[in-house]
Amino acid sequence: MALDELKSALPDYAKDLRLNLGSVIGNSDLPPQRLWGTVLACAIASRSPRVLRELEPEAKANLSPEAYTAAKSAAAIMAMNNVFYRTRHLLSDPEYGTLRAGLRMNVIGNPGVEKVDFELWSLAVSAVNGCGQCLDSHEQVLRKADVDRETIQEAFKIAAVIQAVGTTLDAEAVLADAAG
Repeated sequence: MALDELKSALPDYAKDLRLNLGSVIGNSDLPPQRLWGTVLACAIASRSPRVLRELEPEAKANLSPEAYTAAKSAAAIMAMNNVFYRTRHLLSDPEYGTLRAGLRMNVIGNPGVEKVDFELWSLAVSAVNGCGQCLDSHEQVLRKADVDRETIQEAFKIAAVIQAVGTTLDAEAVLADAAG
């Protein structure tokens, strides 16, 4: 199982990540589609080739073709939106917030899966990418759809752990290459 390979690849100083990775994926209360869509979208957002390579096959095996595509779509559209909306929010000139975005985001309105699942995946990717405005927006949509805070927190816990695992493993690979 790829999850076990990722856990065993983590160095001893990252034992907490090993335990958390097993917990957030192996012991999650999320239904399989929500869990594996979140895992796939966050693996993509982590920008870690190793994490994506290891987690994608299991995600694909646990998702319908539509959900697999939708999770990748959430990662793609949020990669754009997180930069755009985070930048607009960070600029001190509030006039940018009144301008039309002019960016296509059709997949958000018709993701090919339940809207709640797509919103949860978008929230998790926004956590990885650090966009507060997108986090607020997706959290509000989820709360209006009666998704409880525990479920929302589960998504961003997955995001946090996958991001940390990717950062750690990629750093270790660079250090190993440098050591020769």
